[in-house]
Amino acid sequence: MQEPTSRVRRRLLPTCAVMAFALAAPAAALAQAWPNRPVKILVGFPPGGVADIMARSVAPLMSETLGQPVVVESRAGANGNVAADAAAKSPADGYTLALTSTGIESVNPFLFSKMPFDPVKDLAPVAATGRIQLFLTTRPGLPVNDVDSFVRYAKANPGKLSFGSAGSGSTPHLVGELFKQSAGIYAVHVPYRGAAPALQDLLASQIDFFFDPGISFANVRAGKLKMLAVASGQRSALFPDVPTLAERGYKNMDYDTWFGLFAPVATPPEVRQRLNEAVNKALANESLRNRFKESAARRRR
Repeated sequence: MQEPTSRVRRRLLPTCAVMAFALAAPAAALAQAWPNRPVKILVGFPPGGVADIMARSVAPLMSETLGQPVVVESRAGANGNVAADAAAKSPADGYTLALTSTGIESVNPFLFSKMPFDPVKDLAPVAATGRIQLFLTTRPGLPVNDVDSFVRYAKANPGKLSFGSAGSGSTPHLVGELFKQSAGIYAVHVPYRGAAPALQDLLASQIDFFFDPGISFANVRAGKLKMLAVASGQRSALFPDVPTLAERGYKNMDYDTWFGLFAPVATPPEVRQRLNEAVNKALANESLRNRFKESAARRRR
C-alpha cells in the first residue's frame, strides 16, 4: 500500500526541521509499540450479512498475526455511515476500524443531504476484504422459473410485487431499481436494516424477491428459494447454470460490490501497513477463502 507523495517542500529551515522531527517522534513511537491492546472492527451492517461474515472470518486470523484480540462490533445504520462515522471520529491510533462497503464514498454522498463525516478527508483505506456478486432471488411460491417469466409476471401484475434490500441506498436497493428500469417493470421497495432480515422475510414470503448479496445459498440449494440470475459480469462458480442478467438481454447489469477496512485518516502509515499485511495474510488462508466462496464473497484481485 503506497502512501501519497508528500506536498511539503523539502527546503526547510533547520529549526523547522527539528520541530518536524519532534512532532513525528510520537507517531513513530506509536507505530513501534502498536498493537499493545485489542483492535476493534466496527461493522456497518447487521449480523448475518456479508460484511459481518467478512469481519468475523478475518478477525481471528488478524489476531494471530497481530498478537492481540481483534473484536468485532456491529454499528449498523445509514448504509454504513454509522460505523464509518464512529471510526472517523475515533483516535487515529489503529485500534478502531470500520468494515463497510465502498458505497460510503461512491454512493452515500449523493444519497444523504448531509454526511456526518467526509469519507475522503476523514478516512483512509486500509485493505480490501473482498467483493460480492448479487443474485436475483425469489420466494418459492412465485410462479416463475427464469428471468423471462419473472419479467412477464411482473408486467402482468404491476405494483403487486415487492422487493427487499439491505436498506435505502444500499447496492441491492440500487440494483433492484436499475433492473426495474431496464426491464420496464414496477415493484414496491421494502428497505431493511441489512440483508439478513430481508432474507428472513423472503423465506417467509413477506416479500417477493431481492438481490441477494450471497447469504441465501443454503436456502436455494434446499429449494426454499429460487435463484434466477446474477447481476455480475460473469456467472458464479458456485451456480454455473444460473445466467447473468446480461445474458438474458439486460445490458450494463454488472454490479459487484466491494467491501473493505477503513481507519481514521491520521492513522500512522506504518500502522496502516501492518493492518494491511494482517488482512492480506488472513485472506490467503484456505479455510477463509472457502468460507468466503460460500457467501459469494471473492478475495480482492
